[in-house]
Amino acid sequence: MSRKRVVITGLGALTPIGNNVPDFTENLFKGVSGSAPISKFDASEFKTRFACEVKHFNPADFIERSLLRKTDHFTQYALVAADEAIRHAGLDDSPVDKNRVGVIIGSGIGGLNVFQQEVENYVAGGRKPKFSPFLIPKMIPDMAAGLISIKYGYTGPNYATVSACATSSHAIIDAYHLILLGKADVIVTGGAESAVTEVGVGGFNSMRALSTRNDDPATASRPFDKDRDGFVIGEGAGIIVLEEYEHARKRGANILAEIVGAGLNADAYHMTAPHPEGQGAARVMQLALDEAGIRPEEVDYINVHGTSTPLGDIAEAKAILQVFGKAAYGLNISSTKSMTGHLLGAAGAVESIASVLAIGKGLIPPTINHFTDDPEIDPKLNFTFNKAQERPVRYALNNTFGFGGHNTSIVFKKFE
Repeated sequence: MSRKRVVITGLGALTPIGNNVPDFTENLFKGVSGSAPISKFDASEFKTRFACEVKHFNPADFIERSLLRKTDHFTQYALVAADEAIRHAGLDDSPVDKNRVGVIIGSGIGGLNVFQQEVENYVAGGRKPKFSPFLIPKMIPDMAAGLISIKYGYTGPNYATVSACATSSHAIIDAYHLILLGKADVIVTGGAESAVTEVGVGGFNSMRALSTRNDDPATASRPFDKDRDGFVIGEGAGIIVLEEYEHARKRGANILAEIVGAGLNADAYHMTAPHPEGQGAARVMQLALDEAGIRPEEVDYINVHGTSTPLGDIAEAKAILQVFGKAAYGLNISSTKSMTGHLLGAAGAVESIASVLAIGKGLIPPTINHFTDDPEIDPKLNFTFNKAQERPVRYALNNTFGFGGHNTSIVFKKFE
């Protein structure tokens, strides 16, 4: 019996550089920075006063009022991106068996906005136990997956993943594996995050994880640059429709790319820091290549985790050299976080979309904001600095790593 194939038939995005896939695509390849002063709260007393926020977005334009008051921003982002992906896949017009359609949407933090608001109200109200009945449903990370399934009537596998910054990549990999196992024909998957709040920014500031380049927010996210000083927090959602190939073919779906391999492992090293030699990152890339059955020299592009942190970027560059050897110098590598910032639990999904777009367009998105080479990073590696580069892409690898040592790597292939 031949192995099933898992293809991508729909994309949806709500990001700091575009509120839909067409706008995201245009700005991604132009090298537009999504970083700007924070507008969601008064950040004047914070060490970091900027972020990659979703811009010019009114959820009331997309979601009915009765549901808006019951949902946190991260769920709203997921609902809007899922609607785009489902329409893009043509699922809204196809007579699919909804018992065979699942939804797996992750969020690294969940409803941080509502949690903060309710605690503030509790304290301001003299600590009287008067809480909104929507506090828990708005806060829990699985609500995005639940409400998407309710909206569309999808009764297949339904749950959330939570693994910090690797969250949505774990969701995509779970969806890929469930389809391979025959547990579903279609799965709407990805992640959403909305942590640009006082608690989110203050918490990451206390860890000294965020850039503090307040004088120049637009260039603050500078992966692999000598003067990088931390990541830029972002928000948004990325949603992908995965589908069993024969199911997609029979309904005449437009196939965008294929997933052919995935790796999952752990650093087992530190709560927040990567292994300094990138051992876990190297192993997870090798696992993904092994499952895909391809050699390192067959990979054309790596969309790296590349957060713009001092330790993480060096470790990932070392890991690439361990796995790819001399073939590493023939790769295009880029960190799209230089534009979107770090979307935490939504990062892997948004960057997977960027990988699929690179395959489809034969164009590598840039790593913007590069000014000075880091002497600790091999200068012969091609990080696609500052400008997109044309290149046919048959295989693209997407890396996502999370606090706690969670590592993922996904191999996307040009559909043939």
